[in-house]
Amino acid sequence: MNKILIVDDEEKLRTLLARIISLEGFEVLQAADINSAFKKLEQADIDVILCDVKLPDGNGVDFSKKVKEKFPFAEIILLTAYGNISDGVQAIKNGAFDYITKGDDNNKIIPLLYRAVEKVALAKRVHHLENQLSKKYSFESIIGKSKNILAAIDMAKKVAVTDASVLLTGETGTGKEVFAQAIHQASTRNNKNFIAINCAAISKDLLESELFGHKAGAFTGAIKDTKGLMEEANNGTVFLDEIGEMPLELQAKLLRVLETGELIKVGENKSVKINIRLIAATNRDLQKEIEAGNFREDLFYRIAVFQIALPALRERVIDMEELANHFIKIVSSKTNKKIKPVTKEFLEVLKKHHWNGNIRELKNVIERSVILIDKDELTIENLPMELQRASNGTKQLSAFDLASAEKIHIQKVLNYTNGNKTETAKLLNIALTTLYRKLDEYKL
Repeated sequence: MNKILIVDDEEKLRTLLARIISLEGFEVLQAADINSAFKKLEQADIDVILCDVKLPDGNGVDFSKKVKEKFPFAEIILLTAYGNISDGVQAIKNGAFDYITKGDDNNKIIPLLYRAVEKVALAKRVHHLENQLSKKYSFESIIGKSKNILAAIDMAKKVAVTDASVLLTGETGTGKEVFAQAIHQASTRNNKNFIAINCAAISKDLLESELFGHKAGAFTGAIKDTKGLMEEANNGTVFLDEIGEMPLELQAKLLRVLETGELIKVGENKSVKINIRLIAATNRDLQKEIEAGNFREDLFYRIAVFQIALPALRERVIDMEELANHFIKIVSSKTNKKIKPVTKEFLEVLKKHHWNGNIRELKNVIERSVILIDKDELTIENLPMELQRASNGTKQLSAFDLASAEKIHIQKVLNYTNGNKTETAKLLNIALTTLYRKLDEYKL
């Protein structure tokens, strides 16, 4: 129930207003002066304050400013017996929702209250979402207690409060974008845009336009002037993922933007000033790329002011259990399943795997396992075949081993049919009895 506070030294008027407002379903509190009003505000979560301008211990216009400073979500509607323009203007400047005259504007009070309550609800909702977003992308959201991941987090926290360019290195799937988001969130630019661009996912011809924007008529299909992603991120952060894949000619243009703070759109002659913080990431060895002539040395030193190497998952096995249970919780929520934390046996199989795809691969494996499971606990049988083979101690199967290839193929078709053996036999074009014999033979 929304709480309304009436502040007025006239008891009869206060009581009348309270009765009218309470009939609308609001909870009403009363105060005769500013001092007692502040006490009410500290004791209860007040949504809207109806306040007289002239009070025994102060002025409602000044009171508005103090309330907004201490209780930013509360809205204030000022009531005055003798309205004047200067007071009304100052009241709005001080953060009042509205300024109305007693008697003449009585019929406006209830509609105003509803509008003020809606504004309060929206402001609280936005604040709640911003807090959720902040937590989601904060350093606290990065899972792990191994020494190498904690060292990476510590370095990222230190550079986050600066404007220095950051280069995140590490294998694919180690969480470079998660780190980039956390650095942005912990920076002074966190209320501005964070724009992520995957340099490997956009064709060479389109990447320049995507980054810097284009002028109408610059190329076929360019029907209007368009901002690039770097301009959209002005005063915020640009995250260039897989920067090692950027063509050399674009590297030169990026270097110019970083050195001058200006960019030129495709087909344009004049420059546009921008102010961005750059975070780049790569799974390549850029020093070797420089030696091979694939990456500019001057750009490397410009983006690698501060380098952070993210560890592979196999280098932080101690974090495997926490990560696996985290992904189980996420996928369980999406699939409306209640799955228990991983067992010791299940975890041991995960620890033996090489995890070339790192955290991203682990997430995919857990998601697949949770989707396939019919029980409330993951077992080794829910894992992909390559992980199951590792658990049995069998060596990597040869591509020329026909029986092994057949076993893998049958397992894939079974997964496709969700275990429907009749449908599996039809798709394999074999008799159902033959399928059962093979299932027994391969212990599937």
